[in-house]
Amino acid sequence: MTPQGPPILTLKALRKEFGAFTAVDGIDLEIADREFFTIVGPSGSGKTTLVRMLAGMEFPTSGDILLRGERINDVPANKRPTCMVFQSLALFPHRTVGENIEFSLKIRGVEPAKRKTRAIELLRQLRLPESYYTKSVQKCSGGERQRVALARALAFDPEILFFDEPLSAIDYKLRKTLEKELKDIHRETGKTFVYITHSLEEAMVMSDRIGVMRSGKLLQVGTPNDIYTSPQTKFVSEFMGDVNVIPVQSTGNGSLLAPSLRAKFATPVGAPQVQSGHLVIRPEFMRFLATPDDAPNSLTGQLYNEYALGSRIQYQVRVGDHVFIIEKLRQQAYGGKLDDQVLIGWDTQHSILVRDE
Repeated sequence: MTPQGPPILTLKALRKEFGAFTAVDGIDLEIADREFFTIVGPSGSGKTTLVRMLAGMEFPTSGDILLRGERINDVPANKRPTCMVFQSLALFPHRTVGENIEFSLKIRGVEPAKRKTRAIELLRQLRLPESYYTKSVQKCSGGERQRVALARALAFDPEILFFDEPLSAIDYKLRKTLEKELKDIHRETGKTFVYITHSLEEAMVMSDRIGVMRSGKLLQVGTPNDIYTSPQTKFVSEFMGDVNVIPVQSTGNGSLLAPSLRAKFATPVGAPQVQSGHLVIRPEFMRFLATPDDAPNSLTGQLYNEYALGSRIQYQVRVGDHVFIIEKLRQQAYGGKLDDQVLIGWDTQHSILVRDE
């Protein structure tokens, strides 16, 4: 569910240059109060530079950053009601868990008894035992240090928390646990979370909305479902997971020509008017057919391989130089064998025509 109401952050034509290199290129964006907004993109896309500007650790070359309508371009990080949780966590290694959590309160001059009370509250909220208050942070596990870093950020009581890929160095099982916990903590605290990652899974699990970045630009912003089911470009469609992409050309009479497959397909309803583009079909919408009449669009190929993915099975089907991916639940598994000649297809409403970029 996407939060409603006035934005807490507004970006207007935001740009950041480092010499001749443009890291962030004219971004317009609104982030709602209490929203969990994730910026996702490959390395070098500009997402870290963007968040550093929002946190006050870099200043824009041009454009504006507005916090509740007030321009904060030149306000330094320590004067903003925001806090960053870094990938490295940046904890003080020779201090206890309690001393790490209390650091910002100590700088503010909060008396020791109140600092400890707040630290104990945050330990409970972050599901750490109260006894950890006196524990050396060096003796904590990776997941525990993540929680300590988040508790330290929350102790500052910021309006917005920024996260710079905090889960990237953690093993898969713990990362999945922490993803769910972060989403729970976001709901419990009522804070605005702005999270950056290169991981599709993290973005899909936690976010109210996702912004996909490439080469300093925001290509698309929407809910996880919107971006997954309705990508606007080839890059976004491929970035959001396994996908079947077919280069096509418009014939001008309601169909699409795929020269590399020597085939024609129906144009999806509402598709953009383009001379050339890519037809996108998610693997779960592809299926095995008994006859060509079983789907509006069909191709004949060879079953090349299959992969067990827990409750699902993924198949690879080769059609000429193309490899198509089909995913089915185990109870819908294909009953044949490798190297079978198979007929595959999809319904037109389950395909998307996207631009080339």
